[in-house]
Amino acid sequence: MESSITAKGRVTIPKAVRERLGLKAGDRIKFFFHPDGSVVLLPKIPTSALRGIVKRTRQAVTVAEMNDAIGSGATRAGKRGDRA
Repeated sequence: MESSITAKGRVTIPKAVRERLGLKAGDRIKFFFHPDGSVVLLPKIPTSALRGIVKRTRQAVTVAEMNDAIGSGATRAGKRGDRA
């Protein structure tokens, strides 16, 4: 596929490319330059779109549980002779 550049530097992204990348009017895209001179065009995904991708496998840990884990880890490290 190809497209031409207007005098103002604008390009129409072919429909097949827009559909494949899930692009619609108003979306933002990123350009990445590779050392070999090629350029990659990727949709810029808002962080809000990532919400829910990773499923929770267990319940949240409390601050007290974190502190206990830190304390027991520090104790084990001291017994091994490790130093930070």
